[in-house]
Amino acid sequence: MTTSADELVLLIDGATNYAIYMLDPEGRVTIWNRGAERIKGWTEAEIVGHHFSRSYPAEEIAAGKPAADLARAHAEGRVEEESWRVRKDGSEFLANITITALYDDDGKLRGFGKVVRDITEQKSAERALAGRERHLASILATVPDAMIVIEEHGRISSFSAAAEKLFGYAEAEVLGENVAMLMPRADRDTHDGYLATYRATGERHVIGSTRIAVGLRRNGETFPMELAVGETSSGGQRIFTGFIRDLSERRLTEQRLHELQSELIHIYRLSAMGTMASTLAHELNQPLTAIANYLETTRDMLADARTPELEMIREALDMAAGQSLRAGDIVRRLREFVAHGEVGRASEKLDTLVHEAASLGLIGAHEAGVRVIMSLDPEPHQVLVDRVQVEQVLVNLIRNALQAMQDCPTRELTITTARESAGCVQVTVTDTGMGIAADMSDRLFQAFATTKEDGLGLGLSICRTIIEAHGGRIWATPAPGGGTSFHFTLVRADPENADAG
Repeated sequence: MTTSADELVLLIDGATNYAIYMLDPEGRVTIWNRGAERIKGWTEAEIVGHHFSRSYPAEEIAAGKPAADLARAHAEGRVEEESWRVRKDGSEFLANITITALYDDDGKLRGFGKVVRDITEQKSAERALAGRERHLASILATVPDAMIVIEEHGRISSFSAAAEKLFGYAEAEVLGENVAMLMPRADRDTHDGYLATYRATGERHVIGSTRIAVGLRRNGETFPMELAVGETSSGGQRIFTGFIRDLSERRLTEQRLHELQSELIHIYRLSAMGTMASTLAHELNQPLTAIANYLETTRDMLADARTPELEMIREALDMAAGQSLRAGDIVRRLREFVAHGEVGRASEKLDTLVHEAASLGLIGAHEAGVRVIMSLDPEPHQVLVDRVQVEQVLVNLIRNALQAMQDCPTRELTITTARESAGCVQVTVTDTGMGIAADMSDRLFQAFATTKEDGLGLGLSICRTIIEAHGGRIWATPAPGGGTSFHFTLVRADPENADAG
């Protein structure tokens, strides 16, 4: 029995993180372990025989709390609470306190056992952690991106306020559910398969990357979204956090910008038509006048009705028909140039495209004293283009070149084509004008940059938009001997796909 009592004392003294002591029925200390000495500061010799209320704060002593605690323990058998206590040096600490009433075999109160643990640092850490959690929660509550946390089998464990707004579900409705409920039916099985593969092999498909996906709202509506997924571990379990951004507004904006761009291109076509209209009447007048003359001559020759003249009659009629076709072709190309709408890309002969654009762009060039030089690559190039839009670029560059040479003594316009690389062809329009001012060279292709008094500054900007949309590039260089060369590239079409749209 003595050995067991000694072992019990050793055990109690070894619990240095706990103040363990005994009280008699009146509350005087009878046993005081080393943990009590360390936590409260009094040695066993200093405290044994003294009332346990010594470690209570003064205001609690004045309120009678020590006696009330013992009375409650006696009545209930055991009392546990968290309360402030005082050390020997007067400092206070937050304690977890347990008071247990002890009885003898006859049921008579023998005293009380007390266990006290200093939880000041623990509570401070808990408060700091709670504060950080509140701070994090406040941040996540204001982040516009939705946040969803799932465990390794795909079940939802957290659903942010932004996610509630985006998908239309309350957090309580989705907790514990498979995250696949937020995906269109076609993606659900695939997602579960990705998770199963990742758990088995570690092969990633979405985790650690950002991709574009499709989400499903509660009302059945689908929407495009940007999804970024990260991974962490907690308690040996994988946890995945997904951040989701709704791209619906961005897609609508992109669509509207595309529509505005198409409208701007169409407006420019109309503007270009206006600049050509003044010379069109004169240019058409020449073939139409020739038609009239040929027909009048034919009429006169038929009046004589002499057989030797039949060959000349046929020749005159052929010439009249040719001039009629030329006039009709000019009108047709102009109407096609102005027509609104996407033609669609197709494989086109570059030489034909250049000649057709020149038939419009060079209207009035002969009368203005401009010498036109065509230096086209003898190799037949097929290019993958929207014919009307690329011809628009050529017409714009040709008209700009003609205007640049209006006041120049030498007026030569050269159109050149050549293979640039295995996949591209280069087209160049060169004039002998005054060249480009130094202050314009860096912003030549910017919108609203112009040196013309009546210009909008949109022509070259639209040209760049069209060429870059075709996968090419456009730039300008000083021409040898004066003037400017405008170059642009087009992607060559695969001959095997010459009819591809």
